[in-house]
Amino acid sequence: MSSDFDNIAPTANGVVIALGANLGHPIEQLRAAVLRVAGICSGPIQCSSVWETVPVDCPPGSPRFANAIVCATAPAGVSPIEWLDQFQAWEREAGRGPKRVHNEARPLDLDIIAWGRQIWDTPRLVLPHPRAHLRRFVLEPLAELLPHWVLPGQTASVAELLRMLPPEPAFRRWLTATELQRGPSEATENGFESKPDISSH
Repeated sequence: MSSDFDNIAPTANGVVIALGANLGHPIEQLRAAVLRVAGICSGPIQCSSVWETVPVDCPPGSPRFANAIVCATAPAGVSPIEWLDQFQAWEREAGRGPKRVHNEARPLDLDIIAWGRQIWDTPRLVLPHPRAHLRRFVLEPLAELLPHWVLPGQTASVAELLRMLPPEPAFRRWLTATELQRGPSEATENGFESKPDISSH
């Protein structure tokens, strides 16, 4: 995997994807999703660390999330809607059912944060993601990969946006990207080696 994506996200087919999970086996679900994303890309991908994050705008008592960011390059001719359809199919395969409660817990969540410099505003998809610049669970992992990148519609870089957010003591790195890629042998049945199951928080 490449370690320099400063020239990927701003390109026409450069895609920033947010991954999250707070039900079932979050690390295994994120690992599988990263591999699947890699399988549909036209070039190398880069994955951030996995972060343990406090649920934002979720029902009371929601488990904490495991969150990560992937930067990838979509094949020429592929549209954001095609990938949105693919991601939603993967979410269903992971066990995500029809939404009953706003921001309820889920076994897998895949969001397209940005697709090059494209601006979309449709019932199904808004690009860039309208709240990405306000979410630590997006900006913290994204800053590992693209600290100097400016999201479409913003004037501050990812690192600068991150510094503007209030402190969040409960936010912490759980696994490095290398640890995420090591496979199930490195994880307990709850998803993390020598760390508590996030669903118990």
